[in-house]
Amino acid sequence: MSVSIIYKRTHIHTSIMNNKPIPSDEFRKMIAGEEYSAIDPVMLEELNRVKDLCWEYNQLRPTLLKERHDKLQEILGRCHEDTFIVQPFYCDYGRNIRVGKGFFANFNFTVLDEAHVTIGDDCFIGPNVAIYTACHSTDPKERNTRREWARPVTIGHNCWIGGSVTILPGVTIGHNCTIGAGSVVVGDIPDGSIAVGNPCRVIKKVPLE
Repeated sequence: MSVSIIYKRTHIHTSIMNNKPIPSDEFRKMIAGEEYSAIDPVMLEELNRVKDLCWEYNQLRPTLLKERHDKLQEILGRCHEDTFIVQPFYCDYGRNIRVGKGFFANFNFTVLDEAHVTIGDDCFIGPNVAIYTACHSTDPKERNTRREWARPVTIGHNCWIGGSVTILPGVTIGHNCTIGAGSVVVGDIPDGSIAVGNPCRVIKKVPLE
């Protein structure tokens, strides 16, 4: 299933720093979906840079709305003027996260964005939601080499992701979906679905005009 995310050109904020490529062959491999080294020095430096930015964001007073949004612009690859993420927020690279207009995320939103994470317009994210794109081998010897790969996550427009939901690598959630609290999403969810459980399954379809 393919979800097309369309962003309006007006009032979209894109980080200048996050548009610059990281000078690393391993980073290029990561974004291309190839196997890469998670201990590449250039990538580790970038991870630490973004950790500092997230720390700074999370230390800002909640009432400093402009300062919070300015800091999000430094972190995220693309956001909108009304993007709102309740502190604390955590991510890996930030630059690989793109959100549409009307985006809201509650406490403890965590995104491991080794691959692209694309979220559409008017999406609500409940507290303690985690989105993972990084993958590891189930073979301990292979895993201990620190070789990884990543798969993108896409969420369509008008979705509600309930509290404590975990979304695993490679998942696409269609437009107009609700994912019930505590679900573990391991596979694609089609448009207009209410889905719950571990593994997350569709239990109801939403009538769409």
